[in-house]
Amino acid sequence: MEDYIIWFENLGMSDVDRVGGKNASLGEMISNLANAGVTVPGGFATTAHAYREFLAKDGLKDRIDNALDALDVNDVNELARVGSQIRQWVIETPFPAQLEEALESAYDQLRNGNDNLAVAVRSSATAEDLPDASFAGQQETFLNVVGLDQVKTSVKEVFASLFNDRAISYRVHHGFDHKLVALSAGIQKMVRSETAASGVMFTLDTESGFRDVVFITGSYGLGETVVQGAVNPDEFYVHKPTLEAGRPAVLRRNLGSKAIKMVYAPKGSDSFVDTVKVDPEDRGRFCITDAEVSELAKQAMIIERHYQRPMDIEWAKDGDDGRIYIVQARPETVKSRASANVMERYLLKEQGKVLVEGRSIGHKIGSGPVKVITSINEMDRVQAGDVLVTDMTDPDWEPVMKRASAIVTDRGGRTCHAAIIARELGIPAVVGCGDATEVLKENQEVTVSCAEGDTGLIYEGSLDFELRENTVDSMPTIPFKIMMNVGNPDRAFDFQALPNEGVGLARLEFIINRMIGVHPKALLNFDSLPRDIHQTVEKRISGYSSPVDFYVDKLVEGISTLAAAFAPKKVIVRLSDFKSNEYANLIGGTLYEPDEENPMLGFRGASRYISENFRDCFELECRALKKVRNEMGFTNVEIMVPFVRTVGEAQQVVDLLAENGLKRGDNDLRVIMMCELPANALLAEQFLEHFDGFSIGSNDLTQLTLGLDRDSGIVAHLFDERNDAVKALLSNAIQACKRAGKYVGICGQGPSDHPDLAKWLMDQGIDTVSLNPDSVLDTWFFLADEKID
Repeated sequence: MEDYIIWFENLGMSDVDRVGGKNASLGEMISNLANAGVTVPGGFATTAHAYREFLAKDGLKDRIDNALDALDVNDVNELARVGSQIRQWVIETPFPAQLEEALESAYDQLRNGNDNLAVAVRSSATAEDLPDASFAGQQETFLNVVGLDQVKTSVKEVFASLFNDRAISYRVHHGFDHKLVALSAGIQKMVRSETAASGVMFTLDTESGFRDVVFITGSYGLGETVVQGAVNPDEFYVHKPTLEAGRPAVLRRNLGSKAIKMVYAPKGSDSFVDTVKVDPEDRGRFCITDAEVSELAKQAMIIERHYQRPMDIEWAKDGDDGRIYIVQARPETVKSRASANVMERYLLKEQGKVLVEGRSIGHKIGSGPVKVITSINEMDRVQAGDVLVTDMTDPDWEPVMKRASAIVTDRGGRTCHAAIIARELGIPAVVGCGDATEVLKENQEVTVSCAEGDTGLIYEGSLDFELRENTVDSMPTIPFKIMMNVGNPDRAFDFQALPNEGVGLARLEFIINRMIGVHPKALLNFDSLPRDIHQTVEKRISGYSSPVDFYVDKLVEGISTLAAAFAPKKVIVRLSDFKSNEYANLIGGTLYEPDEENPMLGFRGASRYISENFRDCFELECRALKKVRNEMGFTNVEIMVPFVRTVGEAQQVVDLLAENGLKRGDNDLRVIMMCELPANALLAEQFLEHFDGFSIGSNDLTQLTLGLDRDSGIVAHLFDERNDAVKALLSNAIQACKRAGKYVGICGQGPSDHPDLAKWLMDQGIDTVSLNPDSVLDTWFFLADEKID
């Protein structure tokens, strides 16, 4: 019988040639990882021998080989015709008697008297899921298959799917010989996820290749909606070292819209499954809990350790028993192969009007004329350099995807098959936009940017951009540490790959603005908000247990993402430094903010924290920082206090931090002051009595020293951090820190704009210079050359 059928528990990775990568992997996990805590539903696989014996019937193989040998896969119409013909031949060819008998016997044993047993029938190609290629989505999967007749039909459909248009094209373009690829069908007990949730996870960040996280996506119902990209799923990041330490480890949560779900179809239906709408209340919740997210990450890490490579894993939660199961695992094949030594960075050089936004795939930029495609039959309209815009990019479209300069879809998440193919092809894609096919017009020139973080942006017009490539193989030594200014947690995993000594400035207001968007007072006073603002805020806080928890948890997510990306190196988090006009721009902000003539010199920084009417908001920031440091264990996070006008304010704000559980020295906490007023530099010794060092803010220091409004174009030509008066204050602050034996760095814009200023600071003996990420490599090499000279 084993010539035709092999049970999963009798399979391992040495059997790829017999049952393909997918089925061999299921057997490997059942055989080796069950006792380690990985749960995989049982089943059996048909063999490659059975498939080849099937092809030998009625001259089927010769007909297929002849048709494929004569095919030009770049002719989309001919590809569709030939593929359809071959699949019809496969469907019409009967099974060999011995295969049919083996199928019947194995299925009878699997159902064990349960006539209603539902199974999944999955494809597994013998050249599939090898470390140098991903066949993800190339063949078919059938869910909720009940009864022997349906099983046989599904196996035949799986065999035929080896000749899907996308599979034929994929093999040609990746150098696989059609004749050497065989197909195995896996028959696996269904997980009852139609009443729970399912999804996909990777043991690295799919965009940056960062290896210290597990990236999990999930949605309600059967997993095909996530795999196909039919829904915008929930997303989670889990930090592996923190999870291994037994601490709370969920770094990020992104609530997906989850508009539909796939469920079992009623008996007597034409199909095995139905797609139905998700209840609005369920859409506003995460589909799994933090505990389940952590459980998934633990299983993913066990699987990754066993295979000793990054993995792409499909999972499902059973609505009956509440347990989580692994239903597929394959090697990740894109980011794990990328060179970590070559830094490729796309930079947009112009600003433009944003037309549409969604989830970014990759970090590239593309531009060209829009082609709105509503059907696979229109694919031949896409020419080289076009921007392909569609509702959902199915892997069937792979033959034409490579022509596009960029891809934009209404639906889909970052782990759908289309996203995987886009990454593999190296094409920027923005998925899950919602209304791209309505907003973007045929032949309209657009620029698609995935270079600005998790959010992908489609701009009007053809904007100028550049590609910078640097190698970090042999960075020369310099006599101080280069840190980075990183405000956007979306880019943290990306930026950590640059040579650096940590983050010298992480702006909390960037996290508040980008990830929260609501004034903290509006969340503290949620119940008494005006009706329109109340409704807006209520929608914004979906998925979180309360308005205040939303604010604190989102701060935690942003800070912990930065901390995890750069751990164990220092991440200096600056407490919020919004001006009153900037706070007023947040949702609900105008209800609570004063109208100031000059907000730059008004209610900001330390003065705000210690005031009676903002103290409760400041305490929320403290709660978040305390959770990141004390509960999650990221003691590499340090605190920076901005805009401290007087020594008295310095004393008060340090005391207030201590009252809120953030006492200097406890748990190795350093509290650093931002030195950005002339008073700070002139009275440096007195301010340093209350802090563990200075981080110099050259922007405000220059502005206040020279009496310039840095936002005024009229006097902008006078703004220069290299002015002698500014340098005198910089030198005073640096030397005071050196005498006191305390930390001193600079995090202002100056060194990023002027490498010669960075050289002067180096000569002054500064400990660290914190630069914008896009200037790190250029400044580093400049300073190394200067040092040599």
